[in-house]
Amino acid sequence: MPNNPHSDWDPRSSSVLSQPTETCDRMRRRCPVAYSDYLGWSLFRHDDMTRVLNDHDTFSNAASSHLSVPNGMDPPEHTRYRQLIEPYFTAERTDAFAPICRAISADLVSRLPRGVEIDLVTQFAQLFALQIQCAFLGWPASLHEPLRQWIQKNHEATLARDTEKMAAIALEFDGYIGALLDVRREAGDAAPDDITTSLLRQRIGDRLLSQEEIVSILRNWTVGELGTIAASVGILAHYMAEHPQVQRQLRADMALLPAAIDEILRMRAPLISNRRVATRPVEIGGRKIAAGERITLMWSSANRDEAVFGDPDVFRLDRDPTQSLLYGTGIHVCPGADLSRLELRIVMEELLVTEIAFAPGKLPVSAIYPASGFASLPMQIRSL
Repeated sequence: MPNNPHSDWDPRSSSVLSQPTETCDRMRRRCPVAYSDYLGWSLFRHDDMTRVLNDHDTFSNAASSHLSVPNGMDPPEHTRYRQLIEPYFTAERTDAFAPICRAISADLVSRLPRGVEIDLVTQFAQLFALQIQCAFLGWPASLHEPLRQWIQKNHEATLARDTEKMAAIALEFDGYIGALLDVRREAGDAAPDDITTSLLRQRIGDRLLSQEEIVSILRNWTVGELGTIAASVGILAHYMAEHPQVQRQLRADMALLPAAIDEILRMRAPLISNRRVATRPVEIGGRKIAAGERITLMWSSANRDEAVFGDPDVFRLDRDPTQSLLYGTGIHVCPGADLSRLELRIVMEELLVTEIAFAPGKLPVSAIYPASGFASLPMQIRSL
């Protein structure tokens, strides 16, 4: 039991869900280490989160009851699996994927109707995330729609904390991956030369990866990538429409895009939070946290901390990139950060050959925690 069991806030209240960014700003100033029954201890300050991220002895990543390779592991186990997956995200592999990413991005932009209302989330951002991830992993286009539906069902079950439904949905995903692996096993040497096939041949120590381990790796890549990439595209497009002067600046000088993308996603996070578990009694911000208690790292707050970034809503292209926690820090920093940056840069380069504008008279609908970004984004794409 927590030493201070009363709730400092309600993450599921309508006011919090409707204003997640504003809520995090208020909590960071009023109660930066806050307890709730839903999330356990939530951390809102940049310094507190950096401390947790860099102390894996006190703050364990093994916060899930399910196998999570390597996200839900601590050293030395984490180290072995991390060394296994990092070669999939080398600069050489990322660069080789760039032309495929370019072709997918250009095709999707070319298919967007001009001058009429579209939902940029469902008609572009989600499609981009699905196609780009399937292409990277070597998965068939026939999986695009089933995966899109699976992500929605998973989000709804997670929000409701419906453990039975979450377990059933996890098994459904395992079925998709199991079928892909079966096809490759049956093909033997004729199997597609892709990442998914490669994982079947990977060894951990003196043995091959198990089916459960491969499925866990692919689930982590898929769920994390699809959700955050789709959210990122929506967030970026919304900011461009809201700030046409920035849109014009970037269109005139595409070399500014990498810094601009990181800055926009610092202001509005594509990933809201992450979990840890305290391994021993610890005090953070004057609050005593017992061993075994859950800790929620509020990414969406840390990257807006005034103590580090000043006014969090000021758009600046000269910030120190090492201060941002957009892709985490420490031993659990996102291994696919460079790949994600490449994907977002390319898709925004293609989208900026058009004018990105809001649909007249329509308002965006924010996504509901644990998702981020927008559930719908009524926009117009106009020819320049």
